[in-house]
Amino acid sequence: MILDSAGIQKILPHRYPFLMVDTILEIERLKRIVGLKSVSINESFFQGHFPGKPVMPGVLIIEGMAQTGGLLLLLEIPEREKKLLYFAAVDEARFRRPVVPGDQLRMEVTVLKYRPKFCRLKGVATVNGEVAAEAVLRCMLVDRDSVTAPSEDPADATVGALDE
Repeated sequence: MILDSAGIQKILPHRYPFLMVDTILEIERLKRIVGLKSVSINESFFQGHFPGKPVMPGVLIIEGMAQTGGLLLLLEIPEREKKLLYFAAVDEARFRRPVVPGDQLRMEVTVLKYRPKFCRLKGVATVNGEVAAEAVLRCMLVDRDSVTAPSEDPADATVGALDE
């Protein structure tokens, strides 16, 4: 193990109940990272998704991959406590199998394109070697105290301008 929950919380701003990565197993600087999420029946989202048939919401699996990738990126950012990583886009998202209580979600995220203020990542989440979900994630680095949120601009214009 490279980072435990305490180490992760020193880098990521997320906290319970929205911290979706428990442990970091591998890091290759600016290339890839592998994180784990132990999925427990005590997760608050299982109360309503779905009563009697608990399934981890797909958007939270994607969030877990994004947080894992965010750790990799934030390690490179000086004064990271003054920055936030925002989603700019999620592309090619696919859900292959349900994730249920008792599963251990392994999230491997690789860097497809890196710039200091913009990054494109490929995330693959597996359970026991079976792909549960995968997606291409685009994120933007913004100042935490920024007055203008990126969501005020059309997503295609913002991402397209940075992605070219």
